[in-house]
Amino acid sequence: MEKDTIKLSRRGDDGYKIISVRIKEPTLCRIDEAAGKTNRSRNEVINIMLEHGVNILEIEE
Repeated sequence: MEKDTIKLSRRGDDGYKIISVRIKEPTLCRIDEAAGKTNRSRNEVINIMLEHGVNILEIEE
């Protein structure tokens, strides 16, 4: 009889890092609204927005 095994990878090895940020309430409400309308998690919506935002970021000197 074969043994059933459960394989776990180390947390954080998926390329994501856990951070904490402060977000104004109206902004969070808009994020939650977008998440609800698109059937996505808040985390997924924030990641999509951040990936787009960092790509169009221009630093003034």
